[in-house]
Amino acid sequence: MTHPFRTRLKRDVAGYAFIAPWLIGFVLLTAGPMAVSVYLSGTSWTMLSPPVPVGLANYETILVEDELFVTSLQNTLYYVAFSVPLCLVTSLILAIMLHQRLRGISVFRTIFFLPSITNMVAVSMLWLWVFNPEFGLLNALLELVGIEGPLWLQSETWAKPSLIIMSLWGVGGTMIVFLAALQGIPQELYEAADLDGAGRFRRLIHITLPMISPAMLFNLIIGVIGSFQVFTQAFVMTGTAQPGSEGGPNNATLFVVLYLYKKAFQEFRMGYASALAWILFFLILAVTLVQMRLSKRWVHYEAGER
Repeated sequence: MTHPFRTRLKRDVAGYAFIAPWLIGFVLLTAGPMAVSVYLSGTSWTMLSPPVPVGLANYETILVEDELFVTSLQNTLYYVAFSVPLCLVTSLILAIMLHQRLRGISVFRTIFFLPSITNMVAVSMLWLWVFNPEFGLLNALLELVGIEGPLWLQSETWAKPSLIIMSLWGVGGTMIVFLAALQGIPQELYEAADLDGAGRFRRLIHITLPMISPAMLFNLIIGVIGSFQVFTQAFVMTGTAQPGSEGGPNNATLFVVLYLYKKAFQEFRMGYASALAWILFFLILAVTLVQMRLSKRWVHYEAGER
């Protein structure tokens, strides 16, 4: 008779053996670098000489003296405040439109989803042409209706709105999550609402939105986290004309991650950049915890779903 301890040990060893590739990758590529960055955030390190411990001086400088950090934080919060709601509303509308039993509807779902998996560098180069003030597609369309298009990325006023408009390119992933949630709503609820004489708007407000609220929370949290880390668009689209000019006119598109990159790989202040990274981490964590706390007021779960 096999001893229970040996059986459990064999099962545990087999389980850890299966997840060993992930564990090794996590330790070497995630947990390890995070631990190193905690140490580096308390040092002055140029990558050319040994790190010099400075305690909390980097954090103090960032939070008290660094005006560019304040600018980058304001730009990031502006981007988050406008891009996340815009993308959520647009993706929800698309999901509702594509939640139809029509022949060939899967083709349209694929068409709307594919842009979200396109390489962001390639997408940024495409949108550089769209936003070109002289021969870009967007200004050409505006000219057809008698509107003189702005300078877009070359304008301090329009630089951030340009990137916010561009963020709609990637709503396909969010749309798929909403579409899956819509398909999980029991049809009996709509049939009962029809019997009660509820119109489309009332069914949307009292059935659809409450039933997909967990998916809305998921998309909201993922969208906020992703928007706080916006980087590629600003780096490619505002720094191609002149290397080192990333951040747009008068730092209009200098986001926190872009500022972090410039400190780390242009100024070689890796300790300072590590402190920036951890400040951003705790900021995202705080915003996420607030969202989770507030979600109790508007997210509805079915029985047994918690």
